[in-house]
Amino acid sequence: MNAWAFYDWANSVHSLTIVSAIFPIYFPVAAIVMGSKHPELIEIAGFSLQNTVVYSYIISFAYLVLAIFMPFLSGIADYTGSKKSFMRFFCYLGAFSCMILYLFTKGQYIIGSLGFLFSIIGWGGSLVFYNSFLPEIASPDRYDQLSAKGFSLGYIGSVILLLQNLSMILMPDLYGGISVEMASRISFLTVGVWWFIFAQIPFYYLPKSVQKEKDHPRWWLGGFKELKKVFHEITHIPSIKNFLLGFFLYNMGSQTVMLLGALFGSQELHLPSESLIITILLIQLVAIPGAYVCAHLSKKIGNVNAIRVIIVFWILVCCSAYFVHETFHFYLLATAIGFVMGGIQSNSRATYAKLCPENEHDTASYFSFFDVCDRASTVVGTFIFGLLIQLTGNMRLGILVLAFVFLLSLIYMARLNKINPVVLRSE
Repeated sequence: MNAWAFYDWANSVHSLTIVSAIFPIYFPVAAIVMGSKHPELIEIAGFSLQNTVVYSYIISFAYLVLAIFMPFLSGIADYTGSKKSFMRFFCYLGAFSCMILYLFTKGQYIIGSLGFLFSIIGWGGSLVFYNSFLPEIASPDRYDQLSAKGFSLGYIGSVILLLQNLSMILMPDLYGGISVEMASRISFLTVGVWWFIFAQIPFYYLPKSVQKEKDHPRWWLGGFKELKKVFHEITHIPSIKNFLLGFFLYNMGSQTVMLLGALFGSQELHLPSESLIITILLIQLVAIPGAYVCAHLSKKIGNVNAIRVIIVFWILVCCSAYFVHETFHFYLLATAIGFVMGGIQSNSRATYAKLCPENEHDTASYFSFFDVCDRASTVVGTFIFGLLIQLTGNMRLGILVLAFVFLLSLIYMARLNKINPVVLRSE
């Protein structure tokens, strides 16, 4: 079980260094067209797009690819008993894509764009199969604690590597006076190496999946049959259906706040890059106790009730953000966000594992739909937030809309009172 949790330690460095902290700052600077009158514009399919727009589209496209293909691939994995092989493939795809970003020098925006794209696909794809092992290696009474341990290890590992990488960028004299560009590229390389090396621990200890008795001569037909069967089961299990609808909404709100919180700090409060990086680190550190506090809360009042408490807290966070104008208050808000982020992520994974039928052979297929809701809600949330900013020019209004989205998610979570009291009870 500890080996399973260690994959969070291995892959979370991608989320922090590549997605949140260093790469978003490096990409607009490096993704330029050398010798052009408008170097910040990139030609794609006949359209001239700003490099920052290209960055956001890469994220949306990667999540879209994951949402479309992962259910089908997970069905194949369950049918052929190859979950660990699929997890390993996507892990290596993501890790080596991060290493390739070392070649992303100024003007080489194609390398940077493709490396970033496939790193997200590798990261997201591996998580589907990783999460699906949870019901296989632990009993339901251990889901909350083990899920919290995984997220906590991920937060700790990612902070350790980020601090090392930031020391190269902020204190170059300690490393022979290297440039900021070189320090950034080395940091991308270290992410890939870290991810690849530490992933070997869960790959060694995770059990092999059981291959199903083949009733189709072609494996892709068997995978399609598996996907169709699980989809039919999900639509006819009210507890899972309502949980996924509620999860889609509250995850839309939480992921949008996480991905665009730095943008709020820079645009609305005009915080410098150093302050934004401190904010990101603060969120990661506070998320560790948040995950464990939520796991303890789940034991006391039940999983779904714990999620409801966290959603109410999210609503208060969004309403408070509307009135934030001072840097100190922004740090307090980031602390609150980090605390509830760690709790809601770990509890959601554990709750869904408890709701799934006790059939260890279909776990990848079931968790692929959980992943679809995760990715699709992120795409929808960030798009709606960006559209509101474009139409109104008011980022604070978008924050209030997210509070309303959290409120809607409570409706679906309330339906679980009558549908599945198991995840409501304390242990």
